[in-house]
Amino acid sequence: MKKDQYIMGIETSCDETAVAIVKNGREIVANVVASQIESHKRFGGVVPEIASRHHVEQLTVVLEEAMEKANLHFSDIDAIAVTEGPGLVGALLIGVNSAKALAFAHGIPLIGVHHIAGHIYANRIVTEMKFPLLALVVSGGHTELVYMKEHGHFEVIGETRDDAAGEAYDKVARTLNLPYPGGPHIDRLAQEGEATIDLPRAWLEEGSYDFSFSGLKSAVINTVHNAEQRGENIAPENLAASFQQSVIDVLVKKTALAVKEYKVKQVLLAGGVAANKGLRAALEQEFQQVEGIDLVIPPLSLCTDNAAMIASAGSIFFEKGQRAQLSLNANPGLDITTHNYQQ
Repeated sequence: MKKDQYIMGIETSCDETAVAIVKNGREIVANVVASQIESHKRFGGVVPEIASRHHVEQLTVVLEEAMEKANLHFSDIDAIAVTEGPGLVGALLIGVNSAKALAFAHGIPLIGVHHIAGHIYANRIVTEMKFPLLALVVSGGHTELVYMKEHGHFEVIGETRDDAAGEAYDKVARTLNLPYPGGPHIDRLAQEGEATIDLPRAWLEEGSYDFSFSGLKSAVINTVHNAEQRGENIAPENLAASFQQSVIDVLVKKTALAVKEYKVKQVLLAGGVAANKGLRAALEQEFQQVEGIDLVIPPLSLCTDNAAMIASAGSIFFEKGQRAQLSLNANPGLDITTHNYQQ
């Protein structure tokens, strides 16, 4: 019988301290996340220095809890996968250095994982991946369409030219005086309103799968300021619904066009904004009637940053023979296309 494979994942790219252990690439044995939202909320965004300090304080606690939940010893762990980038450099360094120390102390192979590759592989925990596939990655720092012809190979066919969708959500939420993080609050408010306000949709040049949300963000801010100057009241729920509809229309339409051109078998939704109810519903409506296309949307617990997704990606790279040296360093600008894993 084939021995079960246990991969430990460590994720500290932003403001979640997370450690997980995944069995055979798809079964979560332990997945522990310590959130820092309350610490950053009063600043309206993540403060890098505070995030790094919290990672230092929390990582050992989270690690011990994950090992206890898994009921495993380090001698059972086949490899340690850690997010090496992109992200906040100080935050990444905590995870990378901790993973290197553990790998050295216990003689365990080390694997560097791209953060977005992790988000994509969160879907593998839901169901096995079918190639070729297309991943729609939507988060605070990334909005991308990633084509995969096989495991461990990533081709970005579309990306944001300015603000990522999640970034635009946070800035619009701030304009509406909603608390941080803004995305979930905009989503909830949008469910209560109607898209009655005409806002732009940036389609860009024909044939492009790139995204642009800066103009939409500015249009929302101008709409609010102009109304204030005229002494008019805009229903915040209608503005939230109109903004969200503009974002979703572009995301879904470009994904649908790419699916046809690249003739994929599966569409994966990935990233923190994958938790958005409006986006999830729109994608389900778009692809439920499309024959031969399997739409995979991860559960909410696997949309936001977590270490199970890093371990799941790490298991594939481990099987491909990918290993990192103890000279591994944090790389805040790591490009997924130059980080393809080949045998």
